Amino acid sequence: MATFLYRIGRWSFRRRRLVLRVWLGALLLAIAGAAVAPAGEEEDLSMPGTESQQAFDLLDERFPDGNSQGAEARLVFQAPDGQRVTAAEHRAAVEDTLGSLAAGDQVESATDPYETGAVSKDGTIAYSTVTYSVGAVDLTGETKSALEDAADQAGDAGLTVEIGGSALDAEEEPGGTTEIVGVAVAALVLVLALGSLVAAGLSLLTAVVGVAIAFGLVSALAVPLGLTSTVAILALMLGLAVGIDYALFITSRFRDELARVGDPEEAAGRAVGTAGSAVVFAGATVFIALVGLGVVGIPELTRMGMGGAGAVALAVLVALTLVPALFGYFGRRVLSRRVRKALRRGGERPHALPAAAGRPGLGDRWARFVLRRPVAVLLTAGLGLGAVAVPALSLELGLPGDESKSVETTQRRAYDLLSEGFGPGFNGPLTVVVDNAEAADAEAATDRVVETVRGVDGVASVGDPQFDEAGDTAVLTAVPETAPNSAETKDLVHEIRDAGAGVEAGTGADVLVTGTTAMNIDISEAMADALLPYLTVVIGLAVLLLLVVFRSVLVPLKAALGFLLSVGAAFGVLVAVFQWGWAADLLGIEQTGPVMSLMPILIIGIVFGLAMDYEVFLLTRMREAYVHGASPGEAIAGGFRHSGRVVAAAAIIMISVFAGFVGMNSPTIQTMGVGLAAAVAFDAFVVRMAIVPAVLALLGHRAWWLPRILNRVLPNVDIEGEALSRRVPPPAAGPDAAVQRLPVGRQ
Repeated sequence: MATFLYRIGRWSFRRRRLVLRVWLGALLLAIAGAAVAPAGEEEDLSMPGTESQQAFDLLDERFPDGNSQGAEARLVFQAPDGQRVTAAEHRAAVEDTLGSLAAGDQVESATDPYETGAVSKDGTIAYSTVTYSVGAVDLTGETKSALEDAADQAGDAGLTVEIGGSALDAEEEPGGTTEIVGVAVAALVLVLALGSLVAAGLSLLTAVVGVAIAFGLVSALAVPLGLTSTVAILALMLGLAVGIDYALFITSRFRDELARVGDPEEAAGRAVGTAGSAVVFAGATVFIALVGLGVVGIPELTRMGMGGAGAVALAVLVALTLVPALFGYFGRRVLSRRVRKALRRGGERPHALPAAAGRPGLGDRWARFVLRRPVAVLLTAGLGLGAVAVPALSLELGLPGDESKSVETTQRRAYDLLSEGFGPGFNGPLTVVVDNAEAADAEAATDRVVETVRGVDGVASVGDPQFDEAGDTAVLTAVPETAPNSAETKDLVHEIRDAGAGVEAGTGADVLVTGTTAMNIDISEAMADALLPYLTVVIGLAVLLLLVVFRSVLVPLKAALGFLLSVGAAFGVLVAVFQWGWAADLLGIEQTGPVMSLMPILIIGIVFGLAMDYEVFLLTRMREAYVHGASPGEAIAGGFRHSGRVVAAAAIIMISVFAGFVGMNSPTIQTMGVGLAAAVAFDAFVVRMAIVPAVLALLGHRAWWLPRILNRVLPNVDIEGEALSRRVPPPAAGPDAAVQRLPVGRQ
């Protein structure tokens, strides 16, 4: 692999104009495709095979005119203090408002709360359900404005009016202030780490090109592939983070090689052949883990995994081709000004250059500190991560609704008003579907189901059943006494299903419980059940890949245990912030509750690949030094000397990018940002930079032990570029020979 990538690096350097044109063309095509493509539609989560999904499919079949995909709005009216919405003047204002709204082109119906009984017992709150003929994405601006104007009209009459439902839902758009701050921090870190504006700008530029192409492709394919805004934001988040890091790794190695061999083209080839091999491996692990999310069986999670995997694949391709092509344009300007001055002085006085070689850097000093106190470092880091992970034992999974939105939004205020007027369970009604195709008496079977559901503890009310045209299927609504995301509601769904099973045995009818609340419960339980198997697969994959790469038994096991610690600590942070509310105000999180059910598996998949990034870039230099005769301690120090600062910079960049998305209003994106930022911080700075060197120091030579039988069976993946040093001769001495005297890793 190293030799093949070496050729790619040199070819990209020589053919830099062609490479640049190809990537610019791809960028323009992606932007044009995104500009002309229609906007994708936000879809509700679904999970084939669950009872709730089977019931939804049955409803679509038996009630084809139900328009389940149409947008819906709830106008919630509240009378002033001491008054009732049933008063004549308020009733007239409500009816006038609904009358003006019903005339809209896309409006199918607007219910009258006084006719449907949608008035609270104390008469202070009423609501109207407005249904539309199209989905929320297809609602025109005029239709949305008419809805808001109708609310203002009733407000002018003295009523408090809030709007719930999906009609005003908008796709989350990237590009807010916090994301810009995250990118700005990444740029600052690049400048400090590389000491060159050119090198920092090169890494940022190539990352932006890759992520722009990925974002454009996701936007262009949104409709045919059913991609949502969350998929696009995940692609943006991952593409930007790994794109900057991969470019940084190759740029840093290019600077090392330029100092060693002098020829920029040769240095570009060697940088891609060595650091590029690690980039390919790291990118492949992220890609595999994200694609593997498809085995869970949730279409939205599958699309998120595929979108993120595509962004990572583009980042790898950009790093292997566009980055060395830009080396051809900038050459030695990627070196810091200090090094370029030393280079010029070295050309005249070569003996002056090695003077700075003996000064140890921060990475070298930290490595030697760990080598002196490995037990203390290991216990401190391990126990610290274990303590942070303790809250993960209380992890509860759920899906956010209007209750998780900011209190500044009208949807959240509508949710609160409905809870106040009709009870906390009103916002999460359960739909009970009775399929009487096999029942002897459809009406009698349905009546028995209604009676049974009403008798279940925790059910506040049960509506009258509605039959399809054939009379084979009935639908009824059961309102829980508790909130949609509560544990009591979860138990209630199972109790209704258990009670329905008894009815099925006696009547022959099939009883299914569905609705948004039941679907969310089914998905959360399925995600919890899939968490351990997926984690096992990921850990097994990590051990296998690292076994092949480092040809060691203990190094992969140590890496897997460290990965478990960092993921557990990240889950602990999610529980503390999103369930318990710790630092929630500081992060702008206004509502606590269960952790987004998709997040644990998604974070495992992403962090697995990112953890392998740091493992590979640190340990390749250590193993390279060890196989060339260095002692275990010297190999550890050498790895930190060459890669410690780069890995630290890469981790800070990733943390900054992920944390930049915490400021978005979407609970899904907020959870993802906090979880990924915490996981990267723990994995990079605690696991890879403290636990890993401490364990290696304690193991000594045993860390690199491999049984003879495995040594013969395992393929030789040359990720350190040993074959490259044997097959590719060093450049002949020439005018640039003085560059070789620069201390490696000190540019």
